[in-house]
Amino acid sequence: MANAITIGRMIVLFIVLWVMYGANPSVVQWCGPALAVVILLDGLDGWVARRRHETSQFGAIFDIVGDRVVEVACWIVFANLGLIPVWVPLLVVARAFVVDGLRSSSYSDGMTAFGEKNMMRSKFSAWLTAGRPMRAIFGAAKLLAFVFLGIEAAYVLPGGAGTLLGQTYGWPVVHWVGWVVVWAAVALTVIRALPVIVDAVAYLREKDATV
Repeated sequence: MANAITIGRMIVLFIVLWVMYGANPSVVQWCGPALAVVILLDGLDGWVARRRHETSQFGAIFDIVGDRVVEVACWIVFANLGLIPVWVPLLVVARAFVVDGLRSSSYSDGMTAFGEKNMMRSKFSAWLTAGRPMRAIFGAAKLLAFVFLGIEAAYVLPGGAGTLLGQTYGWPVVHWVGWVVVWAAVALTVIRALPVIVDAVAYLREKDATV
């Protein structure tokens, strides 16, 4: 059931991203709130897995794959629409390959990306990369950034400023806060990756030394 939710949210994601390329701002404006639903469903699949006792290593990895698809696809589309620079999705894609590739080296030892049994070597790095508070902050930053950019896609269209949601974008403070959140999400993407890279290299060196 949990895996079905993950698949379902990816299907909804691609429908929303397809709608985002439309020319009718009254329709496109709802892509922002729809992306919020897609992201919030990430918490639902984990809850269902625990509730139905369906937790597994495959499910945990598949959930991460779903998160990466949502994250990368959104940044790519936002760049393709000209809302953000192209280096942002390139950075996010590179980060995803490096971090997930390094983390996968520990899965054979029974470790997980998050939770208590991870390869992070200090309490700070574990808190920054796998701790629930920081994961919640990062998730909230991405959610707000994607909602802002989703509505921005409608706002920049002819007549977009006159739509129901677009009218609020006429206030300078909304745009200012929105862009702060966007760049905070990008910054956190990099900041949370650095400890993984450092600790993973140390972990692999120790593993090689014992072979």
